[in-house]
Amino acid sequence: MNLVKLRRSVLGLSLALALLLTTGVVAHAQERFIVMASTTSTEQSGLFPHLLPAFKAATGIDVRVVAVGTGQALDMGRRGDADVLFVHDKAAEEKFVAEGFGLKRSEVMFNDFVLIGPKTDPANVRGKDIVAGLTRLGATAQPFVSRADKSGTHAAELRYWKLAGFETPVGKLSGYKECGCGMGPALNIASATDAYVLADRGTWLAFKNRANLAVLVEGDTRLFNQYGVIVVNPAKHPHTKTALAQAFADWVVSAPGQASIAAYKIGGEQLFFLNARP
Repeated sequence: MNLVKLRRSVLGLSLALALLLTTGVVAHAQERFIVMASTTSTEQSGLFPHLLPAFKAATGIDVRVVAVGTGQALDMGRRGDADVLFVHDKAAEEKFVAEGFGLKRSEVMFNDFVLIGPKTDPANVRGKDIVAGLTRLGATAQPFVSRADKSGTHAAELRYWKLAGFETPVGKLSGYKECGCGMGPALNIASATDAYVLADRGTWLAFKNRANLAVLVEGDTRLFNQYGVIVVNPAKHPHTKTALAQAFADWVVSAPGQASIAAYKIGGEQLFFLNARP
């Protein structure tokens, strides 16, 4: 090969390498996404398909949601498998931050839990007192579906059973069944078996397969259901995308983020209510 051809070959290889490197840099720059561990109830309410496109339009950041129970979401944060958490078990969230796994917990929104059951209400739980309702339910053999998945809803359910005098309902209540599943599947099981179940109102409003089910207990202040957002601490997991995750946490408590949450309705009924403190 003569000198001219050699120079042309080297130049061609250099250009090809430069193009490859440039393409890689551009592709990397375009990968503006975070992983958010959140609850099945929030996802199944339909909020995220409404909320996240608004966030992406405002920031260019994509959010990839992993929907699990709150306990599992917090465990993902502890392992560094998520950049940000959007969950609803305040005590567990505060513990997560106190242990150094989260930077800060910010309150975002709230709704409430409701006790669902057959319209005929054979256990006579209907009313506004969740403890009285569960006390009456526990005295019967009527079926109750527990998510049993360490979710925020499951944690709340166990608190209410404890207040009703049932420290550990498993094995003590003949109708108590654990599904180890998300909110939607638990509602489907209750619908198919005429069982009682504790649900968050957002998922209930979005749920279509209601059959003979109805809301039987609501309005008790103890049924308050708070959601919070937490950015995973990079001191524990340096590989997490802290800046992008913080952008989401800041946006969701900002005026535009809160307005987007308030605008999400089903049948004209608002699913989540605002109480963020930016």
